[in-house]
Amino acid sequence: MDILAEVLDRVRLGGTLLFHFELGHPWGLALPARPYALFHYLSRGSATLVFEEGRELHMTEGDFVVVTRGEPHVFYSDRRAKPLPILDLDRAPSQIGVVRHGGDGPPLTTMICGNFTVARPLRGSVLELLPSVLLLKPTADGGWFEAVLRRMVSESAVERPGQRVALSRMTEVLFVEVLRSWIKSLGPGEGGWLGAMADPHIGPALQLIHEQPHRPWTLSELGHRVGLGRSAFSARFTKLVGQSMQRYLIGRRMAEAAFLLETSDEPIARIASLVGYETAAAFSKLFHRHHGLSPGRYRAARRSDSGQGQGDVQVSEVAE
Repeated sequence: MDILAEVLDRVRLGGTLLFHFELGHPWGLALPARPYALFHYLSRGSATLVFEEGRELHMTEGDFVVVTRGEPHVFYSDRRAKPLPILDLDRAPSQIGVVRHGGDGPPLTTMICGNFTVARPLRGSVLELLPSVLLLKPTADGGWFEAVLRRMVSESAVERPGQRVALSRMTEVLFVEVLRSWIKSLGPGEGGWLGAMADPHIGPALQLIHEQPHRPWTLSELGHRVGLGRSAFSARFTKLVGQSMQRYLIGRRMAEAAFLLETSDEPIARIASLVGYETAAAFSKLFHRHHGLSPGRYRAARRSDSGQGQGDVQVSEVAE
């Protein structure tokens, strides 16, 4: 099982390209707080990104940044330029195209901006494992990441049939590449379960939990399966994943239960059994503690919110 692929598929990853800018010096842009992750790719020129608390990030050509919590921020080529609120841009919602802004002076800066969204909030968030601001620099060998970004720039420059669908699919691929690049950069103990997947002992343990969350896994059994003693396995799991094995297992079961409640008509007692609980009462009590709603109310609320239980919403937790 590819754990990352399973999680991304079930949380229904999505994304949209929002703007393609051509910016003449001096220029400034202001972005308000948003309930999703925002990304910016500087395909040409340079810019300074500033957050409300004063934190600054200097971007150069080829840089890609993800503002994972949707914090408000501004971009500028000159701090004296009055930033234009993006929401004030005069543009029809159905249009992408190129938005030109700023003065007539060089250098010309080009940038694309978009968002990443994750559905099923109580299934959890890959985004919440990422730092609040993630900067990826261009690499010497280029590769798929830069190729997808270049394709998005060219695709957004000229309106054509199917443009929005094409760009949405590309943002999904882009998000996977962002995760891959970030995971590759992690050191031991960083990135929660995403980083722990690469560990030769904890990675296989996570695989077993995800493949069979219903099993009554114990520290001794899992440790034995991956070649570690009980104490060593427990300490290593907690250190690398950021939570105990039992807490992670419960989170995994509750995530699986939420998925089944949203996507099937299985009785609650059957779902309880499928995720490892002998009685519906024990399962319901734990589900309520974990998600804040009983299984029945959770199912009704999710289907009511989206019509079919599959609406796009802000992100939350994968496993606690």
